[in-house]
Amino acid sequence: QVQLVESGGGLVQAGGSLRLACAASGSISSINAMGWYRQAPGRQRELVAHITSGGTIDYADSVKGRFTISRDNGKKTAYLQMNSLKPEDTAVYYCNARLDTYYNGRVNYWGQGTQVTVSS
Repeated sequence: QVQLVESGGGLVQAGGSLRLACAASGSISSINAMGWYRQAPGRQRELVAHITSGGTIDYADSVKGRFTISRDNGKKTAYLQMNSLKPEDTAVYYCNARLDTYYNGRVNYWGQGTQVTVSS
């Protein structure tokens, strides 16, 4: 079945960088959009970055100029390059994908999340 697997989280010092990856697999006809969300303790889950099949990209104001979202269509993978990390970026990061599947049509999927911790 369809799965989203995130990787690349970890512990870094402020000013450092990480690259997250989200790989989609399974009975996928096409990927309409992929995005990254994050949730910090005591806060609501928020959109970090989003990219559509048409190439439209959106970023949260808090990460503009520091984070870059990209995709590899052949690998069905989205990436989030995170530079100049700040302690306030600490959160669990979740991948989201809007997919057209062979059996269930258009479906929204979530990954299990990967922890990003930025120390001061």
